[in-house]
Amino acid sequence: MTNSIQSIALDKLEFHPDNPNKQSRVIFAKLVRNIGRTGRYEPLIVRPCLKKAGRFQIINGHHRWQALARLGYEKADCIIWDINDEETDILLTTLNRLGGSDQLDKKLKLLKRLNKRLEYHELAKFLPQTVKQIERLTKLKKPIAPAKINAGSFANPLVFFVNDTQQQQIEKALSMAKEPKAKMTKAAKRAAALARVAQTFLNMKK
Repeated sequence: MTNSIQSIALDKLEFHPDNPNKQSRVIFAKLVRNIGRTGRYEPLIVRPCLKKAGRFQIINGHHRWQALARLGYEKADCIIWDINDEETDILLTTLNRLGGSDQLDKKLKLLKRLNKRLEYHELAKFLPQTVKQIERLTKLKKPIAPAKINAGSFANPLVFFVNDTQQQQIEKALSMAKEPKAKMTKAAKRAAALARVAQTFLNMKK
């Protein structure tokens, strides 16, 4: 395996048939504009084709290849990894999914700094967000301290499977245990009714 960057002709690079990553037309257009504007892009990750000397298979960078071709490039900067099929499959399922997430305060700081030089519509040509999303984010004020949340206020999910007869019995019991006048959602009423049925059973066992 080598991490040196090599310039390889686009026609010597092949797509992996099982690459799961797809971009929308909007995001791809922004990728093309970014590369076209700056001439910079992250090198593609490729591996040698075992049965085709001098050719390489793309592991990460399929859309960058397409963008470079759209812009008239003849070569792409690539990092060659000497890896087997199993390692390739693992990378195909992870490389595009391990990017992490944005830290809100730093994201807002960057957007506001960019907005001092570029209008929303101009920013939206290059950033993943739409015009409206950028506008909302630049006007968003991050709270100084996170809101305190009472963990006890969250509902706990209960998942179980029953047959038709059991379902009919449960539904009948719940309908009898409901309090129709209670100001609750339908789900909350069913949860309260279930708890009431359970409590009745517990009281009978005492």
